[in-house]
Amino acid sequence: MAKKKKGRRSKRSNKNVPAVGNEEPQEVLKAPHSFVIHRGLPCPKLNDLTRDFRKVMSPFTAMNLKERKSNKIKDFVSLSSVFHVSHMAVFNRSKEQVSWKVARLPRGPTLTFRIHQFTLMKEVIAAQRKPYIDDKAYESAPLVVLNSFSGEGKHLKLMAQVFQNMFPTINVSTVKLARIRRCVLFSYNPTSKLIDVRHFAIRVLPVGVSRSVKKLVTGKIPNLAKCEDIADFIEKANGLSDSEFEDDEASHVVLPQDLPSRGNLQNQKSAIKLHELGPRMTIQLMKIEEGLFNGEVLFHELVVKTEEEKDAIRRKIEKRNRLKEERKEQQTKNKLKKEEEKEKHKQKCLKGMKIEKDENPEEEAPEDDAEYFKEEVGVEPDRELFAPSDPKRPPRPRKRPADPKGHPGDKDAKKRKFSLGKKSSGSTKKFSGKGKNVKKKSKK
Repeated sequence: MAKKKKGRRSKRSNKNVPAVGNEEPQEVLKAPHSFVIHRGLPCPKLNDLTRDFRKVMSPFTAMNLKERKSNKIKDFVSLSSVFHVSHMAVFNRSKEQVSWKVARLPRGPTLTFRIHQFTLMKEVIAAQRKPYIDDKAYESAPLVVLNSFSGEGKHLKLMAQVFQNMFPTINVSTVKLARIRRCVLFSYNPTSKLIDVRHFAIRVLPVGVSRSVKKLVTGKIPNLAKCEDIADFIEKANGLSDSEFEDDEASHVVLPQDLPSRGNLQNQKSAIKLHELGPRMTIQLMKIEEGLFNGEVLFHELVVKTEEEKDAIRRKIEKRNRLKEERKEQQTKNKLKKEEEKEKHKQKCLKGMKIEKDENPEEEAPEDDAEYFKEEVGVEPDRELFAPSDPKRPPRPRKRPADPKGHPGDKDAKKRKFSLGKKSSGSTKKFSGKGKNVKKKSKK
């Protein structure tokens, strides 16, 4: 079969530029977006932790973000305004410790945590007897739960505020319960000053029905091999639910809305069960900086400075910033000065070209081609070679076509070849061609 001809391809369009009418809604644009990257020494485990934490921050994060060693923080900050990125989480490994930095873009503050231990997502799921995996749960942002962040100290309030602002806010009066499928727990221990980070999937199941009925309601196919009738399966004594979440009355809630899962209706009692998804982290706050990864240290867990030392550091930072601004102003002035000099040089050159053109208004007359040919060759040219063109006839090319080499029947080529050797005197002229000497005698 003959191949079908492909149609004319349309012009290639840029997929990154949204078409008119396809812009993202304001709710998505105002939501906090994040970059999660890995820096420092290479570590495969820390790379996996970075990818797992991107899942925690989904869907408002760059899941397939590709980073290189040559990339710097300035590169990500320059792109933050284009993609509406408000936070950056950096996992860093040094020779001494593994740290996690959370920064508010573009001007800070920056919180630095020490990671005491962590467990990857695949390890958490492998340790469970019945793991719960739901890919649709990552289509919406998780719910943030903060525990024991109401203690004394401004650093606790700032830390709690940063954790809350990393995720979209929830309006209780307009939120849809079907979109809340995950939750992130930050639990602070005042005694050890450690923070436990956990990630769970939220599952809602009906309460007040037997285990066999629950299987039918939730759409599971029961095993009726040992039953003669469906009534035997429902009415058997051991069919009552004995799950742990139904025994705990604190997990029972009355649903204000209908849920898409079966058996969960409005104004009905249901039980909430949490399935851990991972990753796990145990972190400790070490430092809070005013700027973006630099600046004045507002809080430090290990180092305590006096007021005099703080003033000295503050003056040093102010002096450094002032010198930086002065250098920027000087660079701007130098750039404007160079542009002015370049423009002046350009105008001067154009003026000189104009004067030179005015001094030589008449161009030199063109040389006579026939005279030039006679001087260089020493022979009068053919009459048709430099004859003036006839306006009624199309112009002929001045260069004659090249003769094919080795053509046996071309007699005109031989005549043209020997025409240059003719002289008025009786002398002979030798020509060498293809290894033979040819003599031409003049007529007496």
